[in-house]
This record gives sequence, C-alpha cells and structure tokens, in this order.
Amino acid sequence: MSDTIIRPARPADTPTIVRFNIALADESEGLRLDPQTVEAGVRRMFSDPALGRYFMAVSSTGERLGQLMITTEWSDWRNCMIWWLQSVYTVPEHRGSGVFRALCEHVLGEAGETECRVRLYVERDNSRAIAAYRALGFDHCGYDVMEYGA
Repeated sequence: MSDTIIRPARPADTPTIVRFNIALADESEGLRLDPQTVEAGVRRMFSDPALGRYFMAVSSTGERLGQLMITTEWSDWRNCMIWWLQSVYTVPEHRGSGVFRALCEHVLGEAGETECRVRLYVERDNSRAIAAYRALGFDHCGYDVMEYGA
C-alpha cells in the first residue's frame, strides 16, 4: 500500500489500539480480553514512555490500518537494547496490502540506526505470521519463551 503512513501513535489512538488488541488476542490466541483492562494498559504506556511505544499505520485519508508496539530489554552481554515487537495488527481488509511490511520496515530502520537487535514472539501454530516474519528476515534465535504465573 503505497499511501501508508507510519507515525508514532498518540493518546487519541487509544480506542483504536484497544479495539485492535482485543481483535488480535481473539484471532491469534482465541482469548477474550477485558476492554477496561486493555484500555488501562494502553493508557499506562502512553503515560510512561519507558514502558514502550506504539506506531500506527494510517492511510493518506487518516484511516487507521494497523499498529505495532515496541518494548525494550537491556542486554548487558551485548551492551545494547533489544527491541521486542508486540501487538502487531493489521485490519483484515488491508492484510496483504503492505501495511504489515511498512510497519515492520519502519521499526527495523529505526532499530538499525541504534544498532539494537529486534525480537518477537509468535504463536508456534500461527504459520501465516511466521511466514510473514521470515519474509522480513526474522529467524528462530535459539530461545524458548517460558512464563511463570500464567
């Protein structure tokens, strides 16, 4: 999609981000998220930039097409930041039109300027997402994600 604009998300995007996150959880994991909890989480990130940041893909007419969130992790082994891509979502009617690629390439470009690494996690059964990430140059890095208290 040649007219896709990638910009930092703004607090005014909160309702859209909440809607996208709820749809993402349902589509990718079959989870039903509580809208109030999601909204509180989105608002908290906007109020504390150290938690991360969102990017929004919009059309030339201002329609919100997709989003991506970055959180960071410090690597003392590498003396650099690792950026984690999260909450990556494209509205269904714009999938396959380059929105996802535009979001990722924008963030990967910024990451390249800072010499940080970029990682993500993906549901192991989400073959469509895995193929899309591989097409951008992502590969398995030898780690498994484990969680306590789930």
